[in-house]
Amino acid sequence: MASTFAASPDICAPETGKTKLPYTNAGHAISGLAVFLGAFLLFQIQPMIAKMILPWFGGSAVVWTACMLFFQTTLLLGYMYAHWLSGQTSPRAHWLHIGLLAASLLLLPVIPSAWWKPAGDENPLPRILGLLAVTVGGPYFLLSSTSPLVQTWYSRRSGGATPYRLFSLSNLASLLALLSYPVLVEPWIPTHIQGILWSCEYAVFALLLAWLAYRSAAYTSPRLNSTSLTASVENKNSASPSWRQRAMWIILPACASFLLLATTNHLCQNIAVAPFLWIVPLSLYLLSFILCFDRAHWYRRKLMLPLYAAALAGAGYLLTYEVPGALILLHIVAYVLTLFIACMFCHGELALRKPAPAHLTEFYLMISVGGAAGSALVAVAAPLLFRSVYEFSLGLAACAALALILEYRKSLLTDALWAGLAVWLVVVAGAQITATAAGSRFMARSLYGSVRVSDSINPTTGESERTLVHGVIAHGFQLLSPALRREPTGYYERLSGAGRALDRPGAQPLKVGIIGLGAGTMAAYGRSGDEYRFYELDPLIIQTAQDQFTFLRDSAAKVEIVAGDGRLALERERERRFDVLAVDAFSGDSIPVHLLSREAFQLYFDRLAPHGVLALHLSNSFLDLLPVAGRAAQTLGKSARVVEINQDFRQHRALSQWVLLADSPQTLDRLLPPGSWNPAPAPAWLRPWTDDYSNLFQILK
Repeated sequence: MASTFAASPDICAPETGKTKLPYTNAGHAISGLAVFLGAFLLFQIQPMIAKMILPWFGGSAVVWTACMLFFQTTLLLGYMYAHWLSGQTSPRAHWLHIGLLAASLLLLPVIPSAWWKPAGDENPLPRILGLLAVTVGGPYFLLSSTSPLVQTWYSRRSGGATPYRLFSLSNLASLLALLSYPVLVEPWIPTHIQGILWSCEYAVFALLLAWLAYRSAAYTSPRLNSTSLTASVENKNSASPSWRQRAMWIILPACASFLLLATTNHLCQNIAVAPFLWIVPLSLYLLSFILCFDRAHWYRRKLMLPLYAAALAGAGYLLTYEVPGALILLHIVAYVLTLFIACMFCHGELALRKPAPAHLTEFYLMISVGGAAGSALVAVAAPLLFRSVYEFSLGLAACAALALILEYRKSLLTDALWAGLAVWLVVVAGAQITATAAGSRFMARSLYGSVRVSDSINPTTGESERTLVHGVIAHGFQLLSPALRREPTGYYERLSGAGRALDRPGAQPLKVGIIGLGAGTMAAYGRSGDEYRFYELDPLIIQTAQDQFTFLRDSAAKVEIVAGDGRLALERERERRFDVLAVDAFSGDSIPVHLLSREAFQLYFDRLAPHGVLALHLSNSFLDLLPVAGRAAQTLGKSARVVEINQDFRQHRALSQWVLLADSPQTLDRLLPPGSWNPAPAPAWLRPWTDDYSNLFQILK
């Protein structure tokens, strides 16, 4: 996810006539294996540990954001350490590294402790960062320092030879790790087994690197550094870099890093909420790093600059005509292609400015500073500064401004073109901000995403409506007419699965639990004597439902709201029992798979009263979640029936898909008249999901 900045630039070949120090083929092979394994483990641990802790933090995108921030920061610390260690002339420094490697083995296996599970509605970011620091911080720190250290040791031992093979191996391993995890590892290996296997691989890596550190200690003695070795690794271009050059070492990767995260956020929150969209941008980002630093001919400035300008202009043009759900494929392809070209420009310009071997680790350090700064701006600063997701348009303008800085004063025409493009993209960003705010009565943003509330007139019925949108997904709407504002609408209309489960006039008072608040629409079914208990992860959604909609305060039932992850809350409430338990958390961009595991279903039924009903809202544009629910019901021996309704504007009804589950079919017979339901599919080929196993690829629509 974040450590793409660990890609290692090639360094200049040694001058002819310099004496190579003796170094065996075994040493070359072990250096290559250590770099390959280190880079592979560096990338594998990121999605692996994130998947492990997703269930503890509601399965939300904030986990990926926090992981990105942690890994970038730790990468920076690793590069700082490598820069310091490479400058030490005493063998004791290498023994320090060996000692740290040995100490890191005590932290294995990299399986997080349940102590880190959140207790309620506290800010998840500090807890996630603390969990990552304790669980994987030590090994990741040492992995981060590996590439620059091994290349420096290699160059010293071999008399200043350029480590092209180590560079290629490092990038190849990074790309293989990134692409293999969601395809070959995640779908087939339980997460706790992943942690054990990764820990075993890390132990092998630590032994290899300790051997290299031991062998390299001989080349850091004062005697060797004062004679031929020092001469062999210096060259005529080893003058100290200027402040402008160092600034570009930071700004260029920062711009690429910023645009990477901004593009991913924009695709997932403004275009389509399909899973795995983060993989394509990150893969292309890494590919641009590999191409630009592999060989000089991959980056041709005369060809790239026109492509760069055209890509930025094209993306800006599409932004001005962007409508959620329309021409999805075109926008995805265009924005991803723009990201790739922009990263080729940034990394190509960075490669042109790479230093001599004497400043190699400093170069790495500056790159990591830029990468961490770019990710922090998107992950931390943007949610605090912006009310919606504006980073992508601002990132495009920043890219144009960067080109203007680099091309300034080369020609009047060039200056005018880049300045005009930068100004136009700033105007596009301003127009996007203005358009998003237009017609909105409320806008806000939290770590969990952006929220917007707007009023409109239904063109079919002429009724005034108020709609809650989280990202690009409508999470409920309310009719504003005093006569109709208590009427359940949208996914929760009376013929929906929610309506069938909750609309029981004349029945005994119900105790209802609901995971996922939205606008609070289901509270409209509450009668005097009923108890409705909502569980909501995002504090901003709670505030919005209470302040902007009236479903909660209009309800005749006793309504309570519990902040935090619903599953964790249910685990703590051991004595609570519900007549109906509804889970409404699967229509958005981040699917909380921990709410669909066998363990989750068992928990739900443990919290149901006799003859209680479990209602799952499974409407989703990109995932077919019905087979998952059907297989879970089959595994636990429960009855499951599907209730689907079509959209009907006149009845204020939205297309929805619900599954109702109960211990016996007789319980469901009392709620569902014949013809109103279908049997839940339970394909034998689908392996039941557990807390250790899930496979989203199998259920893509």
